[in-house]
Amino acid sequence: MRSIRNEASLHDKKILLRLDLNVPLDKEKISDTTRIDKILPTLKFLNEQKAKIIILSHVGRPRGKVLKELSLKPICENLQEQLGLSVKLISQNINEIKNKNFFDKFNEKILMLENIRFYAEEEKNDNKFARHLASLGDLYVNDAFSCSHRAHASIVEISKFLPSFSGLQLDLEINALTKITSEITKPITCIIGGSKISTKIEIIKNLIPKFDNIIIVGGMANNFIEYFGHNIGKSIKEKNCAPIIEEIISLSKKEKCEITYPEDVLVSKDLNGSCKKKELNEILDNEMILDIGPKTINKVKNIINSSNTILWNGPAGYFENPNFANGSIEIAKTIINNNKLNKIFSVVGGGDTVSLLNSIKAVDSFNFVSTAGGAFLEYLEGKKLPGITALNQ
Repeated sequence: MRSIRNEASLHDKKILLRLDLNVPLDKEKISDTTRIDKILPTLKFLNEQKAKIIILSHVGRPRGKVLKELSLKPICENLQEQLGLSVKLISQNINEIKNKNFFDKFNEKILMLENIRFYAEEEKNDNKFARHLASLGDLYVNDAFSCSHRAHASIVEISKFLPSFSGLQLDLEINALTKITSEITKPITCIIGGSKISTKIEIIKNLIPKFDNIIIVGGMANNFIEYFGHNIGKSIKEKNCAPIIEEIISLSKKEKCEITYPEDVLVSKDLNGSCKKKELNEILDNEMILDIGPKTINKVKNIINSSNTILWNGPAGYFENPNFANGSIEIAKTIINNNKLNKIFSVVGGGDTVSLLNSIKAVDSFNFVSTAGGAFLEYLEGKKLPGITALNQ
């Protein structure tokens, strides 16, 4: 990939900049600005280079329809406030913008086109639509790693019509993931959660030959607990997972990768209840597992302390209830302490994990925190992402 950081002259160039500004909106108010915060360095860099910026982005899934509640207006206003620069939202139909001189109508150096997914052609990766988008700029920059697993017009097809570059945030994302999948400093540990093993099986299989430890937490750990003969009560679990678990165990033995699952847990009779510590052989039929217990926390902390590289995807428990956030918080604290001593390289990904870190104001305490969901996971599976492939061609 060619990085826009290394392009010799950007002065007065019109940059079509694809960002992922798909932030959570509640009644047109932003509840989490993490994705916006992370792309500010790219915008500041391009502005310092005296480039003219046309932002392409989306919010939600309007499926080719114009929906007022999915307008980029609140995001435009937030960007303007954070940058201290005027950012103009262009609500005009993109197909009616006929040439790249529309900058002449405005004083702003940053323009934002309205939600790109208001156009059905976007998700169809439509060639004609991509060609028209490309006609508005001189260069194309993809700084939306989290959208790069999608073969959409503003991600893939557009790169056929303009010199195309990666943005600063996308560079950071790829570099961080490369460090934990290719340029590995061992021992390396993966802490992986989520409710379904089936959605993570390919990731686990891809990582086992490269990693020394895989720690299973969250809802998917319940399947391991049950597989090894313990009652899990009314805990969340995925059906028919025995063959998957057997495959994981067999591969881990072959590759000498240690699989760790909870030794003790915190339970409750409902999600909003108080916690009770239980050994695995003490769980009752009317109880659900909602966090890892103190013995498990200590074991995980010891593994982290003996690791040089950590990948963390998925909280350890139902952290939305503070009674069941301790496992995740202790994992976070241990990684942070090792980071401060420069003993570890840490990469965190996944929406729930990022939400947890935001709740304890710890996002900046890791080497890299990815806001990407599907793209992050598909990269870890070893898949080729269409948006990255397009930049490499």
